[in-house]
Amino acid sequence: MPKFAANLHYLFAEVPFLDRFEAAARAGFKGVEFQVPYDFPKEELRKRLDTYGLEMVLFDAPMGDWNKGDRGMTCVPGREAEFRASLERVVEYGTALGCETVHVMAGVVGPGMDYETCKRTYIANLRHAAAFLEPHGIHVVIEPINKRLGIVTNGPSYTTQGMHGYFLNHTADARAAIDAVNHPNLSLHLDCYHMQMLEGNLADTLRENVGRVRHIQIAGVPGRHEPDVGEINYPFLFDLLDELGYEGWVGCEYRPKGKTLEGLGWAGRYGIRAS
Repeated sequence: MPKFAANLHYLFAEVPFLDRFEAAARAGFKGVEFQVPYDFPKEELRKRLDTYGLEMVLFDAPMGDWNKGDRGMTCVPGREAEFRASLERVVEYGTALGCETVHVMAGVVGPGMDYETCKRTYIANLRHAAAFLEPHGIHVVIEPINKRLGIVTNGPSYTTQGMHGYFLNHTADARAAIDAVNHPNLSLHLDCYHMQMLEGNLADTLRENVGRVRHIQIAGVPGRHEPDVGEINYPFLFDLLDELGYEGWVGCEYRPKGKTLEGLGWAGRYGIRAS
């Protein structure tokens, strides 16, 4: 049975962020993930994890200035020193929170930027990140994200339906980057929502890549709502993950259509309860 983690930037947004740890634990989640831990003291986050018996399973490396449109720096020429310095914060928070997986976001290819230069920068920075974080027990993952959509209007902080201009968009490109870096501390992170938006063929893609995948996320298509809303047959995919022997976490990175607990009926068979 898959292990489900609540994404606290998306779920339980009815309550203040620090109260979402308790809400997730009461609903039966054993793991949590969220993009940006740096907005809070690491000691406070650690306290919440310990108090409610939760495991921190994923967060993002610093992505630059979100409000100015940054969505990572890894592919951005001229920001190599800033990117590499930011990895110190990954070590700081990853160690404090006991989190062994970090998503290193690629960044946006803006007007006038040369794609091949961005690609070379991306590979070099990923190689550095994988080697730098390995001694600290923190594994790097990269995720293809659709570039057609953007942030959620009037939504909670850091919630998106996509990232305009994002560099890494397809599973094949992520796999090629991993091959080019050629480091054991770099793996694939697949979000079924983005996969469906970009390329479909979810079952075959999971079968072909499960050996490289360290983290998976889910949401319904279209709309990025509950996984039982829309065109993806998630019960089939969850059974497939069991069949394939996937042992990693499945992050619930979706936007509830109403209150979070009201939309958790899909998860009852997996030990998550809407009460």
